[in-house]
Amino acid sequence: MSYQPSDDRYENVSWRRAGTTGLTLPEFAFGLWQKFGDRSPFETQREIVLAAFDAGIVHFDNANRYGPPHRAAEKNFGRILRDDLGAWREELILTTKAGNPIGPSPYHRGGSRKNLLQSLDHSLRDLGTDYVDVFYFHHPDPAVPLEETVGALATAVQSGKALYAGVSNFYDRDEAHRAAALLKDAGVPLALHQSRYSIFDRRLELQDVLGQSEQDGVGLVTYSPLAQGLLTDKYLDGVPAGARAVDSDFLSTADITEQYRRRARALNELAGLRGQSLAQLALQWVLRRPEVTSALIGASSVEQLHHNLKAPAFAPLTEEELAVIDTHGVHGTGLRIA
Repeated sequence: MSYQPSDDRYENVSWRRAGTTGLTLPEFAFGLWQKFGDRSPFETQREIVLAAFDAGIVHFDNANRYGPPHRAAEKNFGRILRDDLGAWREELILTTKAGNPIGPSPYHRGGSRKNLLQSLDHSLRDLGTDYVDVFYFHHPDPAVPLEETVGALATAVQSGKALYAGVSNFYDRDEAHRAAALLKDAGVPLALHQSRYSIFDRRLELQDVLGQSEQDGVGLVTYSPLAQGLLTDKYLDGVPAGARAVDSDFLSTADITEQYRRRARALNELAGLRGQSLAQLALQWVLRRPEVTSALIGASSVEQLHHNLKAPAFAPLTEEELAVIDTHGVHGTGLRIA
């Protein structure tokens, strides 16, 4: 039987505007960073993606680097788009990125015009679509003039291969502002800035990128709101078999320290007093910021997806609760960040 989405998929969706653009996005986006390469069963991937769409998530975030191997996540999502979601393409927000290394060639990395535009063409082939809704520059590249990088993003939009331009991981507020100003001069507004943000990673606050984004009229899409699973109850008493910390390139068992556990247990206790899980508390904390357009979430099961989507239903965090979170949510806990 062919896939048919739920008729009531938009009934409980909250929408937020991406900065000062005309683009509105659901407060949750679904990311294919991990668990959507060739190491994970395709049918599980398909089940989760379709469950997300049934729940009103229309924003699916990808990149040429996602896998493993690189580009596998785009190919797998392209298969789902072809076989299941293609009839609803106009309802979807599909994004991709280029700039992070995907191979040994200098043309498979960085912010050059060659790399960005040829990567976008490759992504469109893998996804099986004529355009993406947002094309991001994945990471700052000091070896390439920002003017060249921004010019490539503008070309992507002006050619119709992307509807909006975005940048990712610009934690220097001056560079983030400069990218927005250069794009504005090119007649292509910077719609979105995608960066990591969680109770344990507060660079967007510490560098006032939140305020700068608001000033520039740029929406923020925040990824890793659960800090690679550190802001769940998974690691409170050890490292379970099959957990991400066992085989991830971005989290290791060495990151699960006793200091981390003390802080996470205190946050988990607060969540319990509120009648929610630590994951739901962490998501609600990110979404409390009006500068945030969408929080990117992943999932390894449909049950986990539905659990996390319940986060906004809980009572708003009080000033007293936010103070407790600030006490135990120390920047850098468990994470390899500057």
